[in-house]
Amino acid sequence: MPKIKPKNAFYAQSGGVTAVINASACGVIETARKHKNKIGRVYAGRNGIIGALTEDLIDTNRENARSIAALRHTPSGAFGSCRYKLKSLEENRREYQRLIEVFEAHNIGYFFYNGGGDSADTCLKVSQLSETMGYPIQAIHVPKTVDNDLPITDNCPGFGSVAKYIAVSTREASFDVASMAKTSTKVFIIEVMGRHAGWIAAAGGLASSEDTPIPVLILFPEVRFDRQKFIDRVDQLVKQHGYVSVVVSEGVKGPEGRFLSDQGLTDAFGHAQLGGVAPVVANMVKQDLDLKYHWAVADYLQRAARHIASKTDVEQAYAVGREAVRLALKGHNAVMPAIKRVSNKPYRWKIELAPLDKVANVEKMMPKNFISRDGFGITRRCRDYLAPLIRGEDYPPYANGMPRYVRLKNLPVKKKLPHKFEV
Repeated sequence: MPKIKPKNAFYAQSGGVTAVINASACGVIETARKHKNKIGRVYAGRNGIIGALTEDLIDTNRENARSIAALRHTPSGAFGSCRYKLKSLEENRREYQRLIEVFEAHNIGYFFYNGGGDSADTCLKVSQLSETMGYPIQAIHVPKTVDNDLPITDNCPGFGSVAKYIAVSTREASFDVASMAKTSTKVFIIEVMGRHAGWIAAAGGLASSEDTPIPVLILFPEVRFDRQKFIDRVDQLVKQHGYVSVVVSEGVKGPEGRFLSDQGLTDAFGHAQLGGVAPVVANMVKQDLDLKYHWAVADYLQRAARHIASKTDVEQAYAVGREAVRLALKGHNAVMPAIKRVSNKPYRWKIELAPLDKVANVEKMMPKNFISRDGFGITRRCRDYLAPLIRGEDYPPYANGMPRYVRLKNLPVKKKLPHKFEV
């Protein structure tokens, strides 16, 4: 009787990449390689789910163990990411038929999708192929998002490192401004990511501590922006300290509920294309107080900064990748490995199972008790939540003063289907 070949696995990265998403890829691939009797080869989708639809697959088995291990300390998406959301089966059945064609052609029975809320939705839809179209597949979502807005999980891999970057950068820039405030800049404004949830902006509050007090003012998406209240607070802090640092989330809304930085553009997911709120706020400071200012936009720097990644974040990113494979081997489908905080002091955490239908398309906002009463700072409870997530250093190896990151060969899998598919 011929031996049945084990099913192959498909892994892909989706949405905005992070400093540690490749650590999750490392966790998936290394764990799968330890179970060759149950998982054959791991194919990565080039540019996310698009790689599955276009049969553009990467054979990770052709990478040596050292290169795969190096993913753990390499930022960004090693296999390319995308912003592409599958429509429902009723709206576009041809996409699902194409996925089945590709999966059948390459004997794929496991699907690991590494991303945020929209990616969880894609993963959930793929998980239903067994029920709706009769193709056996186990789909596991691997959580990732700098926005920290996935539900159920205590925090999201990718967030701890961006939080550390913003906290450190805000502190360092504040030292700079303080030294120049007497005759020069008095207000420094840094714009951070966060469309609806202010988790990243909140991390700027960690720049100030009992042993290093710094005047930091935070603008959250959860708090409607009041220009006069903001200007009064800036004026007060400058008079008291000589300067102030402002951390503003890209998703800050005015009294009428419109984004201050809304340019009328949308991204591939249909979300408002934001960016440019820092100069808007800076102009208010200039017009109303006539104070000298500087502003900066952290943009890609905040999510790409692997050189200053949080050790906690790296460990958790690897763990969810590893656990995703373990869940698949146990027969699970339509689930996500979630992080559960066991204790704060000492900080302990574990992985638990979250059903994807409770994760997809749900955003977790900042709790009200994490934001100070005046709406411009964080509470002790928020500080206790954030502090363990930025803890620890996990530096990449360096050579000649520069970090050594890996670039995989990303050799393609030979196509088996006769026709192309356009997305």
